[in-house]
Amino acid sequence: MLKFSSCNVLQCRFSGSNSPLSFGRCSPRIVSTSRLSMTPVQAVLSYHQQGGSTGSGSLADRLRWGGLTEDGLSYKEKFIIRCYEVGINKTATIVTIANFLQELGGNHAQSVGFSTDGFGTTPTMRKLHIIWVTARMHIEVYKYPAWSDMIEIETWCQNEGRIGTRRDWILKDVATGEVIGRATSKWVMMNKDTRQLQKVSDDVKEEYLVFCPREPRLAFPEKNSKSLKKIAKLVDPVQYSRLGLKPRRADIDMNQHVNNVTYIGWVLESIPEEIIHTHELQAITLDYRRECQQDDVVDSLTSPELVEATETVSVLQGTNGFATVATREDQPDCHQFLHLLRFSGDGQEINRGRTEWRKKPTR
Repeated sequence: MLKFSSCNVLQCRFSGSNSPLSFGRCSPRIVSTSRLSMTPVQAVLSYHQQGGSTGSGSLADRLRWGGLTEDGLSYKEKFIIRCYEVGINKTATIVTIANFLQELGGNHAQSVGFSTDGFGTTPTMRKLHIIWVTARMHIEVYKYPAWSDMIEIETWCQNEGRIGTRRDWILKDVATGEVIGRATSKWVMMNKDTRQLQKVSDDVKEEYLVFCPREPRLAFPEKNSKSLKKIAKLVDPVQYSRLGLKPRRADIDMNQHVNNVTYIGWVLESIPEEIIHTHELQAITLDYRRECQQDDVVDSLTSPELVEATETVSVLQGTNGFATVATREDQPDCHQFLHLLRFSGDGQEINRGRTEWRKKPTR
């Protein structure tokens, strides 16, 4: 799946490597403009003619409540919240929301003809044994949908520098049209054999950029967006911890490592119980530093984040497709935490995160 935001991937390390992630060299190429000059619809037809893999016309496509938008540059799909996707509040959990985002990204990739045997890999990526992996994820939820509610999510992807691709999402309540959440992410390419990151080659860019908006389109266009905020590394001593977490077999995805959504659940394991009972998650940011495998053992560490009194908190104000926001400086019931996931054995950093929590609404 095309996965993506802004983190310094050059400083990341993956398990099994004693040095910062290295990038495979690629020789300079002149990008052909033949595909980039096509419309998205023409590009999809081109994939059909070349025998490209696509889900178009499949039973799954006919049953999904979704498809490409009129301009072919984004994808929308509706979801009903099932009983097994809600938590103790009878509303969708953040893990449910994150799984929807991942599913939508994959469906978008399939709808334009990309592979169904991986998370949206293009023909060139499959030839070179390259996969997408998550580098950063930021999700904000302004109102959690309840059991049996229907939501609509729109997603699109864009180029993000030399080594990454960005994917954004906007979530709406179908009944009211209200924007209830936004998300953005950054994805990078990794060789699935060597587990090393690689630059996005011109050949791959040519394959997917035709399906991307021509002008930058951001789910978080505001300058003070929390999605851009760097996450400080949590250091000992920490106030809360959950030690010895082990991946389940079900946590391993088709890329042969722990799926990015599982890390959200691990982060939440060390949130203090009193916060879980009285508050709900309003924002989460994760920077992915290393991949995690089946036999790894993980520690989840959490401490409150110290913030200045003048720091502002984003509050949903309008819904114009980009979901504008206003800010307020007094939110005494809001709590912020820093998080660190690390290997239990050698203490190497796997993931660092930040969460914000608001008082649960009266229902």
